[in-house]
Amino acid sequence: MTGFSSRVEQVSISGIREVFEAAGEDAINLGLGQPDFPTPDHARQAAVDAIHAGKADGYTSNKGTRALRESIAEKHARDNGLDVDPGDIIATSGGSEALHIALEAHVDPGQEVIYPDPGFVSYEALTHLAGGTPRPVPLRDDLTMDPTTVEEAMTDETAAFVVNSPANPTGAVQSPDDMRAFARIADEHDVLCISDEVYEHIVFDGEHRSPAAFARSDNVVVVNACSKTYSMTGWRLGWVTGETERIERMLRVHQYGQACASAPAQYAAEAALSGPQGVVDEMVAAFEERRDVLVDGLDDIGLECPRPEGAFYAMPKVPDGFVDKCIERGVVVVPGEAFGEHGAGHARISYPVDVETLEEALSIMNDALATVR
Repeated sequence: MTGFSSRVEQVSISGIREVFEAAGEDAINLGLGQPDFPTPDHARQAAVDAIHAGKADGYTSNKGTRALRESIAEKHARDNGLDVDPGDIIATSGGSEALHIALEAHVDPGQEVIYPDPGFVSYEALTHLAGGTPRPVPLRDDLTMDPTTVEEAMTDETAAFVVNSPANPTGAVQSPDDMRAFARIADEHDVLCISDEVYEHIVFDGEHRSPAAFARSDNVVVVNACSKTYSMTGWRLGWVTGETERIERMLRVHQYGQACASAPAQYAAEAALSGPQGVVDEMVAAFEERRDVLVDGLDDIGLECPRPEGAFYAMPKVPDGFVDKCIERGVVVVPGEAFGEHGAGHARISYPVDVETLEEALSIMNDALATVR
């Protein structure tokens, strides 16, 4: 057998998936990060109508349909106060591909990418695949990323830094002052800020502001997706937006790896973005109720956990052996070290399940905790 590239040898299967695959079929799954709500009916119907009309049979433009990109541009104006040209948007196969093409287009071999630790598992892996050098930085006690820490980590080899708010795996929301500081860093150091805003609408406390709203330069690229906001993880529809020349370079990567995002998914996404948003409000209200049940329950059993301000994750401190004991008893949680060195001693709990199931899981976690103390 021939050998493999050094880049792929630096990457392993996601710890989230490893834990999920190891659990039994009847386990309570608090491991995977996807909403338990259905995709909005009007989005589903838009895809069905496009299929029946024969509009989804062939390739779309590499960047995506014009109508979808106009809907994304309108969304950025409505929600973020950003004036985005539809020509400066690429529809991608989920937010993951958007991150991939952003890093591939901007990182040379050996250049450094700064990102939060603990942070989303793709940041390190995609940096390796781009030939870059990962530079994880630890978080504050409240699990937010400190702009000062980012700035101090920079070297002459820094190509980019990643901001993720609301954050996976912590549920933390960066303050507007933090986002302003990240924009300043991108401006003053002439370094790329990749802002992962996939969870932007799932905010309970504080507010989401994009660093793109504060930047004076063209050094901010925004990654987003329909996956979490509209419960469309399986549709695989995301996007990236940035300055025209950056989009042109990212398009070079996208067109050879993907050609275009799924046509039916593009029609569904257009409907989701431009249609009624009440379904999003209902979902976020349900997540907030579950957040409170979970965090209060963790406190009751003696696990310290910052109260997440957004997304649908909590990251309590846990003793050694806790995660294994939970999985043995049929509750899937993910060890914090799956998200980086500084995640050790924590567990990520994803709570897109109903309150009754959460309460059952908390009871099992209490039993598991008693065996490791």
